Amino acid sequence: MSTELLINVTPRETRVALVENGVLQEVFVDRASCRGLVGNVYRGRVSRVLPGMQAAFVDIGLERAAFLHASDIGGPRPVITHTEPGAEDRRLECPDRAEPVESSTTLTEGEVPVVEDITMLVHEGQELLVQVIKDPLGSKGARLTTQISLPSRYVVYMPDTPTVGVSQRIEDEVERSRLRELVRAALANGEHGSAESLGPGGYIIRTAAEGLPAETLLADMEFVQKLWRSLQRRAEGVAAPGIVHEDIPLLMRALREIAAKEVERVRIDSQEAYDRLVAFAGQFMPDMLVRIEPYMGDRPIFDIYGVEDEIQRALERKVPLKSGGHLVIDQTEAMTTIDVNTGAFVGHRNLEETIFRTNLEATQAIARQLRLRNLGGIIIIDFIDMCSEEHKRQVLRALEKSLERDHTRTHVSEVSPLGLVQMTRKRTRESLQHLLCEPCPLCGGRASVKTAETVSYEIFREIIRQARQFEAEKLLVLVSREVSDRLLEEESATVAELESLIRKPIEIQVEPLYSQEQYDVVLM
Repeated sequence: MSTELLINVTPRETRVALVENGVLQEVFVDRASCRGLVGNVYRGRVSRVLPGMQAAFVDIGLERAAFLHASDIGGPRPVITHTEPGAEDRRLECPDRAEPVESSTTLTEGEVPVVEDITMLVHEGQELLVQVIKDPLGSKGARLTTQISLPSRYVVYMPDTPTVGVSQRIEDEVERSRLRELVRAALANGEHGSAESLGPGGYIIRTAAEGLPAETLLADMEFVQKLWRSLQRRAEGVAAPGIVHEDIPLLMRALREIAAKEVERVRIDSQEAYDRLVAFAGQFMPDMLVRIEPYMGDRPIFDIYGVEDEIQRALERKVPLKSGGHLVIDQTEAMTTIDVNTGAFVGHRNLEETIFRTNLEATQAIARQLRLRNLGGIIIIDFIDMCSEEHKRQVLRALEKSLERDHTRTHVSEVSPLGLVQMTRKRTRESLQHLLCEPCPLCGGRASVKTAETVSYEIFREIIRQARQFEAEKLLVLVSREVSDRLLEEESATVAELESLIRKPIEIQVEPLYSQEQYDVVLM
């Protein structure tokens, strides 16, 4: 399978596309106005304790207080203690959790964590070192944990969790045992003083470590240990609420998290960003250097691969299938529903066979759409009703098989008595639609339109596209009032940068009849 990573960089937005065999599979967007918070470490202050929910709200300096559940409070706890003047000192030495399993640090399906009384763990005014594990979604604040984890190229270091785990994607049992013993031996030596750079804590060995020599793995472990000690020193000097450690930007994170062994090429359309990425890879991922290459063509890189068109289609409800059938995808606050329809597909044999073939084809399309749209939480799939139990079993297995390439954890249940398939997909960031669109003011929120920010970035890309292909003295941009205000205020610096880049003046003109998504770039 041919896999490529395409990176598009503009002044205030970075987009990463994962393309497999020429087909877009995943899109990641990072904007200067709303960068992802997952992985960031903060010194926060408990603002409210909710015993009924076994949770607490923690002020980490964001617009909304973040959410900390009792099950996400690790040991030794609390990480940092602080008592408000005049308040009773309620610092406690909380017991560690039960011994972790060897193969994974995550709970198995149906397993219920033992949750201690939240009032015995934290109190109002207390300061904690916390890490974001889920970005703010909709009206909900970020979700936190006190169980800090620091990822690197080959391992994830967990200072407070004495676990040695191996990625489930490494299937060779011999290799799993070898890697686990390498880490255990390194930790044992550290306890006896021969590897002072390795302190207490545990590790998860990542997929990229498969086949790795011992010295390379040890060097990576030492690196995250140094990072942890540096983080601890910074935490001492940060006043709550405040940020202690910020995860690397999407540009580098994509290389660390996505560009695994199967990625054959990484193409990036910015020389400055290319230089930064090469410097990062040279320090941490030297094996990736030969796969990174700059793209300086006249046509935008996303246009060449059809990524822009795929992103536009990913914002639509209806997804056509090659057979003539289609999916209808609806996102609600509680769940996402996916309806499978035969549409124009009439088959060649009988109705049951037609339904079966349509459902089988739909499983691949569903798996791809979940990744592309980044749909998470509860997902209900309404396959076309099948009479044959064998057909139901095959469709369910086909869905599970199609989901195997998904980097996000999923769980699929059996077909319900109503003929529905219920599944979950871990949700840590906003879906593509929620990121790029907003509720439509003309229909009371029943649908959505692209935000003025999204349209502004589309205009910037169109300006670059036009300037590279055609000669003109200046460019006239016709837009709605909302987008014009955005371009002349929040994005005025970006417009000035573009004028300098293309060496042509850009004029903004309001068209009163244009909707928020409408615009035209006219060469003058």
